[in-house]
Amino acid sequence: MQELNHDLVVIGGGIIGVTCAWQLTQAGYRVLLLEKNEIGQGASFGNAGHIATEQVLPLASPAVLQQLPRMLLDPLGPLRLDWRYLPRIAPWLLKLVANMRPEAQRNSSAGLRLLNEASLSAWQQLLQQAGLNRLLKEDGSLLVCESESAFAELQRHAQVLGKLGISSDPWSAHTLRRQVGGLSPAVSGGLFFPATGHVTDPYQLVAQLFVQAQAAGMERQQADVHGGRCLDNGIELNTSKGKLFAKRVLVAAGAWSAPLVRELAGIKIPMDTERGYHLMLPAEPGRLPMAVSSLERKFIMTPMTGGLRLAGTVEFAGLHKTPDYRRAWGLVHHADALFERQLDTQGATPWMGCRPSLPDSLPVIDRVGPQGRLLLALGHHHLGLTQAAVTAQLILGLLSGKPSGLDIAPFRLARFGQLPPSHTLNHSVCLPGSEM
Repeated sequence: MQELNHDLVVIGGGIIGVTCAWQLTQAGYRVLLLEKNEIGQGASFGNAGHIATEQVLPLASPAVLQQLPRMLLDPLGPLRLDWRYLPRIAPWLLKLVANMRPEAQRNSSAGLRLLNEASLSAWQQLLQQAGLNRLLKEDGSLLVCESESAFAELQRHAQVLGKLGISSDPWSAHTLRRQVGGLSPAVSGGLFFPATGHVTDPYQLVAQLFVQAQAAGMERQQADVHGGRCLDNGIELNTSKGKLFAKRVLVAAGAWSAPLVRELAGIKIPMDTERGYHLMLPAEPGRLPMAVSSLERKFIMTPMTGGLRLAGTVEFAGLHKTPDYRRAWGLVHHADALFERQLDTQGATPWMGCRPSLPDSLPVIDRVGPQGRLLLALGHHHLGLTQAAVTAQLILGLLSGKPSGLDIAPFRLARFGQLPPSHTLNHSVCLPGSEM
């Protein structure tokens, strides 16, 4: 068994793992990153690019329950549940229903607001330090609708968000067409969210942070971690390259995190996956000035350096089912309805990725196991890009014992049940040997 001399092993080469690795190497930690595939080729490659600070309402809502029959019957709907996967996901769905209680929804919204309020400033700080400001456009975003009744619904939505501290400006159809050219007359109004933005190339963001982390001393090994165990003096990892012994480990493996945590620590995390789709239109790089999403159609259009990305839909069908790319191509129909001129689909490419989802819509950001040697940054569902930089700050605080100033209580693993005594830890205590 190879004994590693690194301060921390990060498992996962997506936006969460790489951003954490970047943050820790900048702070002087010796980091080894393990990823079985190419860096940034999972869900981070194909996300919508939206820094979605306005999304503070959890997935668990009575509206989702009302849509269940449609979810089972419509294979191309915005929210889809493969009926063959229903027995497997049933326990997760029951937990989702439990989180529809008013108190649970308030707790989820409060936790999302806590992270999202700090997300944009965390990205600004990180990108300034990394010299990558060009990848972030802070032009705000739009949520549009196509009927007067839907515009009234938008206004009610704005009131709900306003009570949660999210500012928005109602835009009439006239204002919309003045600010965003080429929209269809069917678009009747929208909400403008000023404190949002978008990334012009999500893959390049991950790739550039990875290169910088390597330049700062991070090492990378292409290996699959398929098990291991927590010991009093470290963590044993079973990998495709043999056994490794690490002082501390951070699990940031996205939708594949839950089975790994169960193997390492015997802790079951109630995680499933939201399969998201996108269609990239390289012939449409200048169609929109900002990210625009649709209230009725439940998808988003984001301008990027590589074209216009149409993204959205939630499909519950597990990690291994073959993608149904009709869901990606179907986004063109919805997008065309929002424009006067049809989109150019020449060279368009579909994509599908698995997003890690927990029933309360909050991630797990924590440290568990003997002496807190196992760190966790997982379950960010469709907000991984939005929350990656602030998550990295929180992980640095947990590792160094110097709190970041953000309360991590809503994101602790213990919220899903009582952990064994050996897995609990006073989060104000500094880890042995972790001070720099």
